[in-house]
Amino acid sequence: MASAEAAGGTAPPAAPKSRKSVTGTRRTVAALFLLPALVLLGALVVYPIGYSLIRSFYDQSGDGFAGFDNYEALFTDDGIRTALKNNVIWVVFAPTVATALGLIFAVLTERVRWGTAFKLVVFMPMAISMLAAGIIFRLVYDQDPDKGFANAVWVGVHDTFAQASAFPKAHPGRESPLEAAPGGGFITKATVSAGTPVTLPLVGVAPDQMPDDAGKAVQAKAEPGKITGTTWQDFTRGKGVGTLGGVDAAELGYAGMKIEAVKDGKVVASTNAADDGTFTLPAAAEGAQLKLPADNFKEPYNGLDWLGPSLVTPSIIGSYIWMWAGFAMVLIAAGLAGIPRDLLEAARVDGANEWQVFRRVTVPLLAPVLAVVTVTLMINVLKIFDLVFIIAPGSSQDDANVLALELYRKGFSEDQPGIASAISVFLLLLVIPVMWFNIRRLRREVRR
Repeated sequence: MASAEAAGGTAPPAAPKSRKSVTGTRRTVAALFLLPALVLLGALVVYPIGYSLIRSFYDQSGDGFAGFDNYEALFTDDGIRTALKNNVIWVVFAPTVATALGLIFAVLTERVRWGTAFKLVVFMPMAISMLAAGIIFRLVYDQDPDKGFANAVWVGVHDTFAQASAFPKAHPGRESPLEAAPGGGFITKATVSAGTPVTLPLVGVAPDQMPDDAGKAVQAKAEPGKITGTTWQDFTRGKGVGTLGGVDAAELGYAGMKIEAVKDGKVVASTNAADDGTFTLPAAAEGAQLKLPADNFKEPYNGLDWLGPSLVTPSIIGSYIWMWAGFAMVLIAAGLAGIPRDLLEAARVDGANEWQVFRRVTVPLLAPVLAVVTVTLMINVLKIFDLVFIIAPGSSQDDANVLALELYRKGFSEDQPGIASAISVFLLLLVIPVMWFNIRRLRREVRR
Protein backbone atom coordinates (compact mmCIF):
# COMPACT_ATOMS: atom_id res chain seq x y z
CA MET A 1 0.00 0.00 0.00
CA ALA A 2 2.85 2.35 0.93
CA SER A 3 4.62 1.63 -2.37
CA ALA A 4 1.39 2.28 -4.25
CA GLU A 5 0.94 5.65 -2.56
CA ALA A 6 4.54 6.48 -3.18
CA ALA A 7 4.07 5.67 -6.84
CA GLY A 8 1.35 8.31 -6.97
CA GLY A 9 -1.65 5.85 -6.73
CA THR A 10 -4.94 6.82 -5.12
CA ALA A 11 -6.29 4.81 -2.16
CA PRO A 12 -9.90 3.45 -2.44
CA PRO A 13 -12.53 5.58 -0.66
CA ALA A 14 -13.49 4.51 2.83
CA ALA A 15 -16.98 2.95 3.33
CA PRO A 16 -19.54 5.46 4.68
CA LYS A 17 -20.59 5.05 8.26
CA SER A 18 -24.09 3.51 8.75
CA ARG A 19 -26.66 6.00 9.89
CA LYS A 20 -29.27 5.21 12.46
CA SER A 21 -32.89 5.85 11.66
CA VAL A 22 -34.52 8.72 13.50
CA THR A 23 -36.97 6.26 15.08
CA GLY A 24 -34.35 3.63 15.85
CA THR A 25 -33.34 0.33 14.28
CA ARG A 26 -35.56 -1.60 11.83
CA ARG A 27 -36.49 -4.21 14.40
CA THR A 28 -37.60 -1.60 16.88
CA VAL A 29 -39.76 0.15 14.29
CA ALA A 30 -41.32 -3.13 13.23
CA ALA A 31 -42.05 -4.06 16.84
CA LEU A 32 -43.65 -0.68 17.51
CA PHE A 33 -45.91 -1.02 14.47
CA LEU A 34 -46.82 -4.61 15.33
CA LEU A 35 -47.42 -3.98 19.03
CA PRO A 36 -51.05 -2.70 18.74
CA ALA A 37 -51.96 -5.59 16.47
CA LEU A 38 -50.29 -8.08 18.81
CA VAL A 39 -52.12 -6.64 21.82
CA LEU A 40 -55.45 -6.90 20.03
CA LEU A 41 -54.62 -10.40 18.81
CA GLY A 42 -53.74 -11.48 22.32
CA ALA A 43 -56.81 -9.88 23.89
CA LEU A 44 -59.34 -10.98 21.27
CA VAL A 45 -57.94 -14.31 20.08
CA VAL A 46 -55.20 -15.85 22.24
CA TYR A 47 -56.76 -15.09 25.64
CA PRO A 48 -60.29 -16.33 24.71
CA ILE A 49 -58.83 -19.53 23.25
CA GLY A 50 -56.74 -20.15 26.34
CA TYR A 51 -59.57 -19.35 28.72
CA SER A 52 -62.01 -21.56 26.80
CA LEU A 53 -59.53 -24.41 26.87
CA ILE A 54 -59.11 -24.12 30.65
CA ARG A 55 -62.84 -23.58 31.28
CA SER A 56 -63.71 -26.70 29.28
CA PHE A 57 -62.16 -28.84 32.04
CA TYR A 58 -64.36 -27.41 34.81
CA ASP A 59 -67.94 -28.09 35.84
CA GLN A 60 -70.98 -25.86 35.47
CA SER A 61 -70.10 -23.64 38.44
CA GLY A 62 -66.48 -23.29 37.38
CA ASP A 63 -65.19 -24.32 40.80
CA GLY A 64 -64.85 -28.09 40.42
CA PHE A 65 -62.48 -29.83 38.02
CA ALA A 66 -64.51 -32.03 35.63
CA GLY A 67 -61.70 -33.55 33.62
CA PHE A 68 -62.86 -34.81 30.24
CA ASP A 69 -66.54 -35.05 31.23
CA ASN A 70 -67.45 -32.04 29.10
CA TYR A 71 -65.70 -33.55 26.10
CA GLU A 72 -67.43 -36.85 26.71
CA ALA A 73 -70.76 -35.00 26.48
CA LEU A 74 -69.89 -34.02 22.91
CA PHE A 75 -70.45 -37.62 21.84
CA THR A 76 -73.21 -38.63 24.26
CA ASP A 77 -75.53 -35.62 24.27
CA ASP A 78 -78.26 -36.06 21.62
CA GLY A 79 -78.40 -32.36 20.78
CA ILE A 80 -74.64 -32.12 20.21
CA ARG A 81 -74.62 -35.32 18.14
CA THR A 82 -77.36 -33.93 15.91
CA ALA A 83 -75.42 -30.68 15.56
CA LEU A 84 -72.27 -32.60 14.64
CA LYS A 85 -74.15 -34.62 12.02
CA ASN A 86 -75.61 -31.46 10.52
CA ASN A 87 -72.19 -29.82 10.46
CA VAL A 88 -70.89 -32.74 8.42
CA ILE A 89 -73.78 -32.25 5.97
CA TRP A 90 -72.99 -28.54 5.77
CA VAL A 91 -69.26 -29.09 5.16
CA VAL A 92 -69.88 -31.70 2.46
CA PHE A 93 -72.67 -30.04 0.49
CA ALA A 94 -72.64 -26.26 0.99
CA PRO A 95 -69.04 -25.52 -0.20
CA THR A 96 -69.28 -28.10 -2.98
CA VAL A 97 -72.55 -26.81 -4.46
CA ALA A 98 -71.61 -23.13 -4.03
CA THR A 99 -68.22 -23.69 -5.72
CA ALA A 100 -69.78 -25.73 -8.54
CA LEU A 101 -72.39 -23.05 -9.20
CA GLY A 102 -69.73 -20.35 -9.06
CA LEU A 103 -67.67 -22.27 -11.63
CA ILE A 104 -70.66 -22.73 -13.95
CA PHE A 105 -71.68 -19.07 -13.69
CA ALA A 106 -68.12 -17.85 -14.25
CA VAL A 107 -67.61 -20.00 -17.36
CA LEU A 108 -71.02 -19.35 -18.93
CA THR A 109 -71.07 -15.58 -18.34
CA GLU A 110 -67.69 -15.23 -20.03
CA ARG A 111 -69.32 -15.53 -23.45
CA VAL A 112 -72.43 -13.39 -23.12
CA ARG A 113 -72.73 -9.63 -23.47
CA TRP A 114 -74.66 -9.17 -20.28
CA GLY A 115 -72.23 -11.32 -18.29
CA THR A 116 -71.15 -8.37 -16.09
CA ALA A 117 -74.74 -7.52 -15.22
CA PHE A 118 -75.45 -11.17 -14.40
CA LYS A 119 -72.39 -11.35 -12.15
CA LEU A 120 -73.54 -8.20 -10.38
CA VAL A 121 -76.96 -9.72 -9.70
CA VAL A 122 -75.50 -13.03 -8.47
CA PHE A 123 -72.92 -11.28 -6.28
CA MET A 124 -75.46 -8.83 -4.80
CA PRO A 125 -76.61 -11.16 -1.96
CA MET A 126 -73.10 -10.84 -0.50
CA ALA A 127 -74.02 -7.25 0.41
CA ILE A 128 -76.85 -8.55 2.61
CA SER A 129 -76.11 -9.49 6.20
CA MET A 130 -76.80 -12.99 7.46
CA LEU A 131 -79.52 -11.57 9.69
CA ALA A 132 -81.34 -9.95 6.76
CA ALA A 133 -80.89 -13.04 4.59
CA GLY A 134 -82.34 -15.19 7.36
CA ILE A 135 -85.42 -12.99 7.61
CA ILE A 136 -85.84 -13.03 3.82
CA PHE A 137 -85.70 -16.80 3.60
CA ARG A 138 -87.94 -17.26 6.64
CA LEU A 139 -90.58 -15.56 4.48
CA VAL A 140 -89.56 -17.41 1.31
CA TYR A 141 -90.09 -20.76 3.03
CA ASP A 142 -93.42 -19.82 4.64
CA GLN A 143 -95.88 -22.73 4.51
CA ASP A 144 -98.74 -20.56 3.17
CA PRO A 145 -98.48 -20.37 -0.65
CA ASP A 146 -99.99 -16.88 -0.49
CA LYS A 147 -96.99 -15.71 1.57
CA GLY A 148 -94.07 -18.05 0.85
CA PHE A 149 -92.45 -17.74 -2.58
CA ALA A 150 -91.11 -21.31 -2.57
CA ASN A 151 -94.51 -22.88 -1.97
CA ALA A 152 -96.21 -20.46 -4.36
CA VAL A 153 -93.98 -21.77 -7.16
CA TRP A 154 -94.22 -25.37 -6.00
CA VAL A 155 -98.02 -25.30 -5.75
CA GLY A 156 -98.28 -23.57 -9.11
CA VAL A 157 -96.25 -26.32 -10.79
CA HIS A 158 -98.18 -29.04 -8.95
CA ASP A 159 -101.59 -27.62 -9.87
CA THR A 160 -100.54 -27.42 -13.52
CA PHE A 161 -100.42 -31.21 -13.66
CA ALA A 162 -102.89 -32.10 -10.87
CA GLN A 163 -105.79 -29.68 -10.55
CA ALA A 164 -107.00 -29.15 -7.00
CA SER A 165 -110.64 -29.61 -6.05
CA ALA A 166 -112.87 -26.54 -6.06
CA PHE A 167 -115.12 -27.90 -3.29
CA PRO A 168 -112.89 -29.08 -0.41
CA LYS A 169 -115.34 -27.91 2.28
CA ALA A 170 -118.60 -29.07 0.63
CA HIS A 171 -120.77 -31.51 2.61
CA PRO A 172 -124.45 -32.54 2.85
CA GLY A 173 -126.77 -30.25 4.79
CA ARG A 174 -129.87 -31.01 6.87
CA GLU A 175 -132.39 -33.51 5.49
CA SER A 176 -130.02 -34.36 2.65
CA PRO A 177 -130.49 -37.44 0.43
CA LEU A 178 -126.71 -37.97 0.76
CA GLU A 179 -124.70 -39.71 3.45
CA ALA A 180 -121.01 -40.40 4.01
CA ALA A 181 -119.64 -43.12 1.72
CA PRO A 182 -117.08 -45.75 2.78
CA GLY A 183 -113.63 -44.63 1.69
CA GLY A 184 -114.62 -40.96 1.47
CA GLY A 185 -117.07 -38.86 -0.47
CA PHE A 186 -120.86 -39.06 -0.28
CA ILE A 187 -123.50 -41.45 -1.68
CA THR A 188 -127.26 -41.35 -2.03
CA LYS A 189 -129.23 -43.20 0.63
CA ALA A 190 -131.61 -44.67 -1.97
CA THR A 191 -131.22 -46.00 -5.50
CA VAL A 192 -132.23 -43.90 -8.49
CA SER A 193 -134.53 -44.64 -11.38
CA ALA A 194 -134.88 -43.30 -14.92
CA GLY A 195 -137.37 -40.53 -15.50
CA THR A 196 -137.12 -39.18 -11.95
CA PRO A 197 -134.73 -36.23 -11.56
CA VAL A 198 -132.28 -36.56 -8.65
CA THR A 199 -131.28 -33.72 -6.34
CA LEU A 200 -127.83 -33.74 -4.73
CA PRO A 201 -127.70 -30.59 -2.56
CA LEU A 202 -124.51 -29.64 -0.71
CA VAL A 203 -123.44 -26.78 1.53
CA GLY A 204 -120.18 -25.53 3.03
CA VAL A 205 -118.62 -23.54 0.16
CA ALA A 206 -118.66 -19.77 0.57
CA PRO A 207 -120.24 -17.99 -2.41
CA ASP A 208 -117.03 -16.06 -3.11
CA GLN A 209 -115.07 -19.34 -3.25
CA MET A 210 -117.25 -21.00 -5.89
CA PRO A 211 -115.53 -21.63 -9.25
CA ASP A 212 -115.66 -18.80 -11.76
CA ASP A 213 -117.42 -21.05 -14.28
CA ALA A 214 -120.24 -21.95 -11.85
CA GLY A 215 -123.59 -20.85 -13.28
CA LYS A 216 -127.04 -20.44 -11.84
CA ALA A 217 -128.34 -23.81 -10.68
CA VAL A 218 -131.12 -25.32 -12.80
CA GLN A 219 -133.63 -28.02 -11.88
CA ALA A 220 -132.90 -30.99 -14.17
CA LYS A 221 -135.67 -32.20 -16.46
CA ALA A 222 -136.70 -35.83 -16.69
CA GLU A 223 -135.49 -37.77 -19.72
CA PRO A 224 -136.88 -41.20 -20.67
CA GLY A 225 -134.38 -44.01 -20.13
CA LYS A 226 -131.82 -41.73 -18.49
CA ILE A 227 -130.86 -40.61 -14.99
CA THR A 228 -130.87 -36.84 -14.66
CA GLY A 229 -130.26 -34.59 -11.69
CA THR A 230 -128.71 -31.46 -10.23
CA THR A 231 -125.91 -30.94 -7.72
CA TRP A 232 -125.68 -27.41 -6.36
CA GLN A 233 -124.91 -25.15 -3.42
CA ASP A 234 -128.14 -25.31 -1.43
CA PHE A 235 -127.66 -22.00 0.30
CA THR A 236 -129.08 -18.52 -0.27
CA ARG A 237 -127.90 -15.54 1.75
CA GLY A 238 -130.52 -13.95 3.97
CA LYS A 239 -132.56 -15.31 6.86
CA GLY A 240 -135.52 -17.37 5.73
CA VAL A 241 -134.61 -17.01 2.06
CA GLY A 242 -134.63 -20.06 -0.22
CA THR A 243 -136.12 -23.53 -0.05
CA LEU A 244 -134.21 -26.29 1.72
CA GLY A 245 -133.55 -29.10 -0.77
CA GLY A 246 -134.96 -27.08 -3.65
CA VAL A 247 -133.11 -25.27 -6.44
CA ASP A 248 -133.52 -21.51 -5.98
CA ALA A 249 -132.76 -18.83 -8.56
CA ALA A 250 -129.88 -17.30 -6.61
CA GLU A 251 -128.05 -20.58 -5.98
CA LEU A 252 -125.07 -21.84 -7.99
CA GLY A 253 -124.43 -25.24 -9.52
CA TYR A 254 -121.36 -27.32 -8.70
CA ALA A 255 -119.68 -27.04 -12.08
CA GLY A 256 -117.43 -30.01 -12.87
CA MET A 257 -118.57 -32.13 -9.92
CA LYS A 258 -117.96 -35.81 -10.71
CA ILE A 259 -120.90 -38.18 -10.23
CA GLU A 260 -120.63 -41.99 -10.32
CA ALA A 261 -123.36 -44.62 -10.50
CA VAL A 262 -122.48 -47.52 -8.17
CA LYS A 263 -124.03 -50.99 -8.22
CA ASP A 264 -122.82 -53.76 -5.92
CA GLY A 265 -119.70 -51.75 -5.13
CA LYS A 266 -118.79 -51.24 -8.82
CA VAL A 267 -118.95 -48.05 -10.87
CA VAL A 268 -121.22 -48.66 -13.86
CA ALA A 269 -121.34 -45.11 -15.20
CA SER A 270 -119.92 -41.68 -14.46
CA THR A 271 -120.24 -38.09 -15.64
CA ASN A 272 -119.41 -34.51 -14.69
CA ALA A 273 -121.92 -31.80 -13.84
CA ALA A 274 -122.41 -28.92 -16.24
CA ASP A 275 -121.87 -25.29 -15.25
CA ASP A 276 -125.45 -25.12 -13.97
CA GLY A 277 -125.00 -28.29 -11.87
CA THR A 278 -127.12 -30.56 -14.09
CA PHE A 279 -125.93 -34.01 -15.14
CA THR A 280 -127.15 -36.98 -17.17
CA LEU A 281 -126.29 -40.67 -16.79
CA PRO A 282 -127.13 -43.48 -19.23
CA ALA A 283 -129.67 -46.24 -18.64
CA ALA A 284 -126.93 -48.40 -17.11
CA ALA A 285 -127.30 -46.29 -13.96
CA GLU A 286 -130.85 -47.55 -13.41
CA GLY A 287 -131.20 -48.90 -9.87
CA ALA A 288 -127.76 -47.66 -8.80
CA GLN A 289 -126.75 -45.34 -6.00
CA LEU A 290 -125.17 -42.03 -7.05
CA LYS A 291 -121.81 -41.31 -5.46
CA LEU A 292 -119.83 -38.09 -5.25
CA PRO A 293 -116.23 -39.44 -5.05
CA ALA A 294 -113.73 -38.19 -2.49
CA ASP A 295 -111.68 -36.51 -5.26
CA ASN A 296 -114.39 -33.85 -5.45
CA PHE A 297 -113.59 -32.79 -1.90
CA LYS A 298 -109.83 -33.15 -1.84
CA GLU A 299 -108.08 -30.43 0.11
CA PRO A 300 -105.99 -28.12 -2.09
CA TYR A 301 -102.30 -28.93 -2.28
CA ASN A 302 -100.48 -26.70 0.18
CA GLY A 303 -96.90 -27.31 -0.90
CA LEU A 304 -93.96 -28.65 1.09
CA ASP A 305 -93.10 -28.05 4.70
CA TRP A 306 -89.73 -26.49 3.87
CA LEU A 307 -88.96 -25.74 7.50
CA GLY A 308 -90.19 -29.09 8.82
CA PRO A 309 -87.83 -31.60 10.46
CA SER A 310 -86.93 -33.41 7.22
CA LEU A 311 -86.25 -30.41 4.95
CA VAL A 312 -85.09 -27.65 7.27
CA THR A 313 -81.33 -28.30 6.90
CA PRO A 314 -81.36 -28.54 3.05
CA SER A 315 -83.54 -25.40 2.96
CA ILE A 316 -81.10 -23.40 5.09
CA ILE A 317 -78.17 -24.69 3.01
CA GLY A 318 -80.05 -23.40 -0.06
CA SER A 319 -80.20 -19.91 1.45
CA TYR A 320 -76.47 -20.07 2.22
CA ILE A 321 -75.69 -21.05 -1.37
CA TRP A 322 -77.83 -18.15 -2.59
CA MET A 323 -75.56 -15.81 -0.61
CA TRP A 324 -72.15 -17.32 -1.32
CA ALA A 325 -72.38 -18.60 -4.91
CA GLY A 326 -71.62 -15.04 -6.03
CA PHE A 327 -68.46 -14.96 -3.92
CA ALA A 328 -67.28 -18.20 -5.52
CA MET A 329 -68.18 -16.93 -8.99
CA VAL A 330 -66.16 -13.70 -8.65
CA LEU A 331 -63.01 -15.48 -7.44
CA ILE A 332 -63.26 -18.18 -10.09
CA ALA A 333 -63.92 -15.56 -12.80
CA ALA A 334 -60.72 -13.78 -11.72
CA GLY A 335 -58.80 -17.04 -12.03
CA LEU A 336 -60.45 -17.75 -15.36
CA ALA A 337 -59.28 -14.39 -16.70
CA GLY A 338 -55.69 -15.41 -15.98
CA ILE A 339 -55.80 -18.64 -18.01
CA PRO A 340 -53.73 -18.37 -21.23
CA ARG A 341 -56.18 -18.40 -24.14
CA ASP A 342 -53.56 -20.11 -26.31
CA LEU A 343 -54.02 -23.32 -24.34
CA LEU A 344 -57.78 -23.31 -24.86
CA GLU A 345 -57.47 -22.57 -28.56
CA ALA A 346 -54.82 -25.27 -28.97
CA ALA A 347 -57.16 -27.82 -27.39
CA ARG A 348 -59.95 -26.80 -29.78
CA VAL A 349 -57.61 -27.01 -32.77
CA ASP A 350 -56.67 -30.53 -31.69
CA GLY A 351 -60.33 -31.51 -31.98
CA ALA A 352 -61.57 -31.20 -28.38
CA ASN A 353 -65.18 -30.16 -27.97
CA GLU A 354 -66.25 -27.52 -25.44
CA TRP A 355 -67.01 -30.08 -22.70
CA GLN A 356 -63.57 -31.68 -23.12
CA VAL A 357 -61.88 -28.27 -23.07
CA PHE A 358 -63.76 -27.41 -19.88
CA ARG A 359 -63.08 -30.74 -18.16
CA ARG A 360 -59.50 -31.38 -19.24
CA VAL A 361 -58.06 -27.87 -19.58
CA THR A 362 -60.12 -25.22 -17.79
CA VAL A 363 -60.85 -27.08 -14.56
CA PRO A 364 -57.26 -28.37 -14.02
CA LEU A 365 -55.87 -24.86 -14.58
CA LEU A 366 -58.44 -23.47 -12.13
CA ALA A 367 -57.67 -26.11 -9.49
CA PRO A 368 -55.71 -23.69 -7.19
CA VAL A 369 -58.55 -21.15 -7.29
CA LEU A 370 -61.18 -23.83 -6.72
CA ALA A 371 -59.19 -25.07 -3.72
CA VAL A 372 -59.07 -21.54 -2.24
CA VAL A 373 -62.82 -21.06 -2.66
CA THR A 374 -63.72 -24.50 -1.29
CA VAL A 375 -61.44 -24.21 1.75
CA THR A 376 -62.68 -20.70 2.52
CA LEU A 377 -66.30 -21.85 2.39
CA MET A 378 -65.54 -24.92 4.50
CA ILE A 379 -64.12 -22.73 7.26
CA ASN A 380 -67.11 -20.43 6.91
CA VAL A 381 -69.75 -23.17 7.23
CA LEU A 382 -68.09 -24.65 10.30
CA LYS A 383 -68.99 -21.39 12.04
CA ILE A 384 -72.49 -21.04 10.59
CA PHE A 385 -74.92 -19.72 13.17
CA ASP A 386 -77.05 -16.79 12.01
CA LEU A 387 -79.02 -18.48 9.25
CA VAL A 388 -79.86 -21.54 11.35
CA PHE A 389 -80.87 -19.46 14.36
CA ILE A 390 -83.16 -17.16 12.35
CA ILE A 391 -84.65 -19.41 9.65
CA ALA A 392 -85.36 -22.58 11.62
CA PRO A 393 -88.58 -22.22 13.67
CA GLY A 394 -88.61 -23.35 17.27
CA SER A 395 -90.39 -26.58 16.39
CA SER A 396 -87.58 -27.76 14.11
CA GLN A 397 -84.56 -25.89 15.45
CA ASP A 398 -83.36 -29.06 17.17
CA ASP A 399 -83.36 -30.84 13.80
CA ALA A 400 -81.43 -28.00 12.12
CA ASN A 401 -78.97 -27.61 14.99
CA VAL A 402 -75.26 -27.00 14.27
CA LEU A 403 -72.26 -26.78 16.58
CA ALA A 404 -72.10 -22.98 16.69
CA LEU A 405 -75.79 -22.77 17.58
CA GLU A 406 -75.45 -25.55 20.16
CA LEU A 407 -72.51 -23.64 21.69
CA TYR A 408 -74.77 -20.59 22.07
CA ARG A 409 -77.62 -22.66 23.51
CA LYS A 410 -75.40 -24.49 26.01
CA GLY A 411 -73.62 -21.33 27.09
CA PHE A 412 -76.60 -18.99 27.44
CA SER A 413 -79.94 -20.84 27.31
CA GLU A 414 -78.93 -23.90 29.35
CA ASP A 415 -76.20 -22.27 31.50
CA GLN A 416 -73.57 -24.96 30.86
CA PRO A 417 -70.41 -22.93 30.15
CA GLY A 418 -68.15 -25.95 30.58
CA ILE A 419 -69.80 -27.88 27.74
CA ALA A 420 -70.02 -24.68 25.65
CA SER A 421 -66.25 -24.20 26.08
CA ALA A 422 -65.64 -27.81 25.08
CA ILE A 423 -67.70 -27.26 21.91
CA SER A 424 -65.67 -24.13 21.08
CA VAL A 425 -62.40 -26.04 21.51
CA PHE A 426 -63.77 -28.87 19.38
CA LEU A 427 -64.72 -26.37 16.65
CA LEU A 428 -61.18 -24.97 16.78
CA LEU A 429 -59.77 -28.47 16.35
CA LEU A 430 -62.03 -28.99 13.32
CA VAL A 431 -60.83 -25.76 11.72
CA ILE A 432 -57.10 -26.40 12.29
CA PRO A 433 -56.71 -29.19 9.66
CA VAL A 434 -58.44 -27.04 7.05
CA MET A 435 -56.23 -24.07 7.93
CA TRP A 436 -53.14 -26.28 7.84
CA PHE A 437 -54.08 -27.52 4.38
CA ASN A 438 -54.60 -23.94 3.21
CA ILE A 439 -51.26 -22.71 4.60
CA ARG A 440 -49.44 -25.69 3.08
CA ARG A 441 -51.03 -25.01 -0.29
CA LEU A 442 -50.08 -21.31 -0.12
CA ARG A 443 -46.46 -22.22 0.66
CA ARG A 444 -46.36 -24.52 -2.37
CA GLU A 445 -47.69 -21.66 -4.49
CA VAL A 446 -44.95 -19.33 -3.17
CA ARG A 447 -42.20 -21.87 -3.94
CA ARG A 448 -43.41 -22.08 -7.54
